[in-house]
Amino acid sequence: MESLQNKNVLIVGATGGIGEEVAKMMKNSKANLFLTGRDTAKLNALAEKTGGKAYTLDITDEQAVNAVAEKIHADIEQVDILINVAGLGVVKPFDDLTYEDFDRTIAANLRGPFNLLKAFLPAMKKAKKGLIVNLPGVLGKTPMAGASVYAASKYGLNGMLKSVREELRRTEVRITNLYLGGVDTPFWDEEIDIRFDRKKFITAKEAATAVWFLCQQPRSGVVSEMALQPFNHQAI
Repeated sequence: MESLQNKNVLIVGATGGIGEEVAKMMKNSKANLFLTGRDTAKLNALAEKTGGKAYTLDITDEQAVNAVAEKIHADIEQVDILINVAGLGVVKPFDDLTYEDFDRTIAANLRGPFNLLKAFLPAMKKAKKGLIVNLPGVLGKTPMAGASVYAASKYGLNGMLKSVREELRRTEVRITNLYLGGVDTPFWDEEIDIRFDRKKFITAKEAATAVWFLCQQPRSGVVSEMALQPFNHQAI
């Protein structure tokens, strides 16, 4: 396992359930933390607990992402590990979806990660090292009724990241996709028109542990993808 001590770790979406748990684990591993989120108060509180630097950020805003990247790169040469756990959940029958639902979902789950890659990947490529972890989720590779727009955004993210990975084969910049399913986080408090027994879900801490594990893999190889789902859960 590779040590995370003194690694420069950027957690995007740090104010969410999984992001906050990842931040705590990275702090305990003595990494240098850079945290982003949309909730400024919550973000600053987390930064105080973990010793990280906080940047309020909406990743759908290209200029805002570039501005944060410039600030971070002014302090460090490159981000060693970029963990993107930001996203938007809109799950409801196709007939109930609006064009606004489509635009917001694609912006958050596909354009946002694109903005992050454009802003932070060049420094990694120059250094010929780095790790990027994204969470397309199981709906990035397996369809589900009521998840047409959400799955479209995550399928797109999955395809984009796999294609970029092919362009990085001559470097040591690694990309890992983590396919999570059924994590008990505030995600399920959003526009989700399907109800599950959340008591059977995996916890945010368990999901974060998977991210933490992936970040410690030796640079000699890459875990291209990993899936973590509840043993059994059904819609109710």
